[in-house]
Amino acid sequence: MDIHFKQPNGRLDELVQELVDLAGVHHPGIVREMLLATLSAGQEIDYLADLKLMRTTLKEMSFTNRLFGAHRERKKVTIFGSARTGREAPIYQKCVSFARLLADKGYMVITGGGGGIMQAGNEGAGAENSFAVNIRLPHEQETNPVMSQSPNVITYKYFFNRKVAFLKEAAAVALFPGGFGTLDEAMETLTLMQTGKNPPIPLVLIDSDEGDYWERVLSFMKDPLLKAGLISGEDFSLFSITRDPAEAVAIIDAFYRVYHSMRFVGKTLVIRLNKPLSREQIETLEDEFPEIKEPDCHLQQTGPLPAEKDQPDLLPLPRLSFEFNRRSYGLLLAFIRRLNTF
Repeated sequence: MDIHFKQPNGRLDELVQELVDLAGVHHPGIVREMLLATLSAGQEIDYLADLKLMRTTLKEMSFTNRLFGAHRERKKVTIFGSARTGREAPIYQKCVSFARLLADKGYMVITGGGGGIMQAGNEGAGAENSFAVNIRLPHEQETNPVMSQSPNVITYKYFFNRKVAFLKEAAAVALFPGGFGTLDEAMETLTLMQTGKNPPIPLVLIDSDEGDYWERVLSFMKDPLLKAGLISGEDFSLFSITRDPAEAVAIIDAFYRVYHSMRFVGKTLVIRLNKPLSREQIETLEDEFPEIKEPDCHLQQTGPLPAEKDQPDLLPLPRLSFEFNRRSYGLLLAFIRRLNTF
């Protein structure tokens, strides 16, 4: 039989509804579609390895949400960097200091769960303020000793599931010097933010006192990437570079001074705020950032839109709404930083 999501499926719908009722799930309409999608995949896919990939992905994502969901109220910072950095290295100790400052401010940290900079991040924040998002490799990467006995550990089979966890849960990302993996994580974060597939968050590149690792990466971005027109000038608003752990924490803290979060409702960008803005402040933003709005659109301070009822904990927050051009994400970050000065 053909399986439909929007049309009746006869007896199948009755059986699915019976399962949903028996299990007592949240949001039964969504769960119904998930069950139908699984049955549809079973009809269409006869290659066992593909079905195993889908099964494992769903199980890993389910465990991810359960693990992080218990700490939903706390902001988290993902820390990337080399697994080969020794404990004696100054940059290791700098990461320990950075993570300790984050924990003192109430943040939790997420690392890849291995050694080097990952261990430094967990060490600085402490296991009680940390997550280890590990990966199963042919040469086994064991969970570092800071997190080895913690319940906040998950080991993934697939890199793409692990990457989702790193960014889905992050209120900010901090990058320390590293190899191919660190550069991959840096460029993926930049790409997702540049294209709007990840909400705006602070991205801080932290260098050693004597090094110029990120300055060299910045030089590559300027020449040849910017010079050849492969990126735009506003893309440099997507990140900050510093050598000072305290400054890195201050950058993250400042980002959430007024700004809380955002989402799209149709064509409307809804920016949720920690406090309302005055009419004069809104007019200042309109004057300074005319390019990010669609023509003839104005910034409006509103309450929650009807579609936002699916996030009831955020309904009390004031909103700033407008039609964003969906291109200038670097400029949107600059816009957020400006509203945080009010």
